[in-house]
Amino acid sequence: MKLVTYIAKGVNKVTELRGGILAGDTIVDLARGFAFVEVFAKRPHDPARIRERYGDGVLGFVEHAEVARPAAEVLLAQATSGTLPSSFEGQPLRLPAAGVPLASPIPRPPSMRDGYAFRQHVETARKNRGLEMIPEFDQFPVFYFTNHQAVIGPGDVHVQKQHMDRLDFELEAAIVVGKKGRNVAAAAADDLIFGFTIMNDLSARALQMEEMKMSLGPAKGKDFATALGPVLVTRDELAAKAVATPNGEHHDLGMRAFVNGVQVSQGNLKDMTWTFAQILERASYGVTLYPGDVVGSGTCGTGCFLELNGSKITNNQWLKAGDVVALEVDGLGRLENRVVVDPENTPA
Repeated sequence: MKLVTYIAKGVNKVTELRGGILAGDTIVDLARGFAFVEVFAKRPHDPARIRERYGDGVLGFVEHAEVARPAAEVLLAQATSGTLPSSFEGQPLRLPAAGVPLASPIPRPPSMRDGYAFRQHVETARKNRGLEMIPEFDQFPVFYFTNHQAVIGPGDVHVQKQHMDRLDFELEAAIVVGKKGRNVAAAAADDLIFGFTIMNDLSARALQMEEMKMSLGPAKGKDFATALGPVLVTRDELAAKAVATPNGEHHDLGMRAFVNGVQVSQGNLKDMTWTFAQILERASYGVTLYPGDVVGSGTCGTGCFLELNGSKITNNQWLKAGDVVALEVDGLGRLENRVVVDPENTPA
């Protein structure tokens, strides 16, 4: 199943974010779809009851998956067979996906961590700086917390002037936690994964390098925008590409990055040295993970200009105003963002 958060015009043309199920070339509205299901079950279907039973949007779906998933399967089957009405109680129930703007599938995750799981990226980036490979990389999977309040989806990414000093993309995938878990062993941690999405960990390299001289961070080099999307794909949908190991699943999913239509990166999610299950084991040690938490893979090999420039694959190329970055991961779609530089002190 593929879940999206789409941008709609609500009452008095006020923009609102609404959860949806992607069914071929249509989107089934989650809240209205669940209300439709409740009518047939002869239960109350007012908005408050729907939120109580199914949660709010895609995050609510993840938090209430035990109830929401079976109902969503019914809606998806009806939409696929053509038996689902186009509207419910005067509001769109199904709408064409083409041209509908999308936000991040989970616009405001409860928390967001980003890993450092691809050895090729770490080794090459260090080599390009004249450094030996750090031995601790092979001892445990490391991650950092990034700004869960600065998540964006497809579309424009608004940055400030200082961010443009060596602005970079990072080609990653991310998982969304589906179950509460604490001290979870890697052998069981895949069961915590609800689904997968594409992640672009946008990075202001000049800011990042300066602040990390003080052995803290990354902070301002990373906290302004992380793009997720365009869809959240449930784990079961990728089962054919999963390879089981004692340390959790690897997924054979090709990864590609394009800047202004020119391909600059290529990798594969199966090349993660540390699996998502191992990262979850580390992240959950003495800490409770919650449904909706996002965990990134880290950058794949060749997956950013920092690495590409250092390896002379590109010639001191960085993102510029107006550039369009598109990241593709097999099975997860295409996440496209355009760089927009805002005037300083632009209000939110």
